[in-house]
Order: sequence, then C-alpha cells, then structure tokens
Amino acid sequence: MKNSSSNPKLSRRRFIALTGAAMAAPTIITRASWGKGARPNASDRVTLGVVGWGMQGPGNTASFLDLPDCQVVAACDLDKNHLEKAVNTVNDHYKNKDCKAYHDYHEMMARPDIDAVMLAVPDHWHALVATEAAHQKKDIYGEKPLARTIAEQQAIVKAVQKNDCIWQTGSWQRSTGNFHKAAEIVRNGLIGRVTHVEVGLPAGHHDFAGTSKFMTPSDPPPELDYETWIGPSKMMPYICGRVHMNWRWNYNTGGGQLLDWIGHHCDIAHWGLDFDRSGPSEVEGHGEFPPEDAVWNTCTKYRIELKYPNDITMIIAGGYPEIKSGTKWIGTDGWVWVDRGQFNASNAEWRDFKQLPEELRKVKLYESNNHQANFIACVKSRKPTITPVETAHHSAIPGHLGLISMLLGGRKLKWDVASEKIHGDKEASKLLTRAYRPPYKLA
Repeated sequence: MKNSSSNPKLSRRRFIALTGAAMAAPTIITRASWGKGARPNASDRVTLGVVGWGMQGPGNTASFLDLPDCQVVAACDLDKNHLEKAVNTVNDHYKNKDCKAYHDYHEMMARPDIDAVMLAVPDHWHALVATEAAHQKKDIYGEKPLARTIAEQQAIVKAVQKNDCIWQTGSWQRSTGNFHKAAEIVRNGLIGRVTHVEVGLPAGHHDFAGTSKFMTPSDPPPELDYETWIGPSKMMPYICGRVHMNWRWNYNTGGGQLLDWIGHHCDIAHWGLDFDRSGPSEVEGHGEFPPEDAVWNTCTKYRIELKYPNDITMIIAGGYPEIKSGTKWIGTDGWVWVDRGQFNASNAEWRDFKQLPEELRKVKLYESNNHQANFIACVKSRKPTITPVETAHHSAIPGHLGLISMLLGGRKLKWDVASEKIHGDKEASKLLTRAYRPPYKLA
C-alpha cells in the first residue's frame, strides 16, 4: 500500500479507525459487529455502497460480501421493495443492522466514510450516477455498456480521470481462464497475423422479469418512484413490461441485445487484438427493428461490418447462425474461438492448455481470477483494474456506432479514433449524444 500522504482513501479509513470519530454512518470498526470469523482491521477494509438492486446488483453485491477486505455499508434504489431486499441481504450476511438505506444516490455518495460504489442501474442512468460518484472521489465498479451514448461515455471517462478514481467495468469475462487463454494465444501471434474477427451476440428480446404480459400503460406501483426512475430520458407512460430488467428493450432507456452484450464479446475481441485504446475506422450496420412506438423497440437482428487498423475486418452480429456466439479471431496461421465455458481452436493442442505455456507467453496479459476482488485490490493499491474505464469506453464504441448506422438505414460511417468524432455526417454526429429531460443535465 501507499503511505497515507499519497493515498487519501486509505488515509480516511485509518482516520476513522484510529479516532473512532462519531458519524451518522453505521459503525464500521468494531470486530463484534461482523459476527463470527476474523476479518481485516477496519483500516484495511474498503467500505462500499451499492446502487441498484435489479438484475446485476444482487449478484455483484454477493461477490463483494464474500470478500473479507470489503464491507458493504449502504444500499440505494428507487424501488422500496428492492431497497428493502438489498438492505436485508447485507445485514443478514453481517448479522447486524449497519447497512443504511438510501433513496437518493447523491446523499449516499456524500458520505465521507464510503470509499467505493457498485453501480448497477439502467443504461439511461449510467452517466449521471457514475459522474457524481467520480466527483465525490469514490472508486467505482460500474456495469456495461459504459453508458447509453458515446457522449455520455466520454463524460464518464473525463470524470474518472480528473478525479483519479479506480474504475472496474462489469466485463467479468476478462477474469475467466478460457477468455484469458484465448486472448493470449492471439496476442502472442500463434494464429499468425489476424485478418478477420467474428463477434456473435444474442438477438431478439428476452423477458428477464416475466412481465411481457403487462404491456399497456398503468399507474406506477406505490413502491416505485417512477418520475425519478425515468430520470433524464423522455417521459413515457409507466408500463410494467418496460421497467425492471426489461428497460433494455426500449431505446428510451436501453440499447437492446447489441449494447447489452457489446461490453462482453467485443471487449474480448479488443483484448486479443491489443485494441483497448483503439477502434474501427469504418462502420456499416444493418438491422431489423420493431415499430418505433412498440413497447420493446430495440433491434432484433443485426449485422455490423467494421474496418480496424492493420487491415483487420470485424463482423458483429446477432441472429445470424453463421456467426457463432462468442469471439473468433482468424489469422494467417489458424484461428481461436471462445465463449462462456467453451473454447476451440485450429490447433488441437491449444484446447488442452489450462493456460498458455510459459515459453510461449512473450506477451503476458493482465491476470485476474475474481473480478470483484480485483477491484477491491486495486482500490487499495491504486493500480489499474483489469477493465478500466478507458477499456470499457473503447469496447462499447463499435456497438454505439453500429446502432447509429442501423438507425440511419445502413449508412457507412467514418470514425476518427483520436478525435472520437464521425467525419462528414452531421446527422450521424447528432446521434452521438441525446437530449436530457429538464432539469437533468450531464455534468
């Protein structure tokens, strides 16, 4: 660890532990409050607040609860039922009542004793919540895609960099052995010069919440603050089937399967290509859409063609059987394909490797076997995580540009990686951002 003069977050934890300063926040330094089992001293524990208890929030939080050097002290959600479940889950784990509930994330993030936050909110809220966390000097575990638009992503990157925050994206595949092995095989040149990449993503819609039968307007339930939930997006009538979990199927709040998954398999594609700070120069996308006024109106089938540096082409597709789910790199001397729990390659010997043999690892990629633990370790060390904010930004850009192209009828876009601008197309450039409903403003 750094000394206290160079590490203000650890200094704050030590101050609380040493002085026992009276605060409105729950007690975090008494070992008795933890129940059974020895844990690190309070000065060595990262205090965490969680925002969002829908799809990703519970799982992410469970992983943090399992870490002895992390203490979850607060939870925030706009749905009273979700918030109650969150607080009860945390308190039941610790056998105490210390986790505090919040309706307003600003109030939670203003707490000086919270070191970091886990953000699992709908896409249309990513930018506002993340930039506030950064401005409050919190380290951040944030879900993918980084944000609803490229402009919002740029704002997050700027805020995180300006405030020297540690950022971890929920692109957890990088902390899994088969993806690491596949990317290292490619990075070490075992398949020769890469010429083509195929990224297969899901198509259609999936009723995660089991609410597809509730697709007509109704009054919001009393437990949900719908006015705030819709937030910066256009106000639309409350429809149960497009709120919890299924918000991702309407472009007012989400980005469909394409943007839901681009931060996973395209992220891995970039990792193998060493393109974490790079991107495509040309993008052309074609998709099939429901009517614009449909409750679920996101693209159900899509195919995006991209040109990358070094004469590499990429296909990102959903709903095309010839583009297999996962990531496949094709080179002059072979190919590698990887998906969740699966691996295949042109060289049968590679399939049996648990990891690439040491003598072949001229390029050694960042190693992590626990995504949440990697974040907490980096909060302490102040070293970058395995999926920092810049990586998340570049991993999602191909999806955003592909969607813009599709929305414009398949128009080919010219993208400048350095300036992060679309060349010569004012109509397309307008879609890099979106209007905010007053009084919301992007910081």
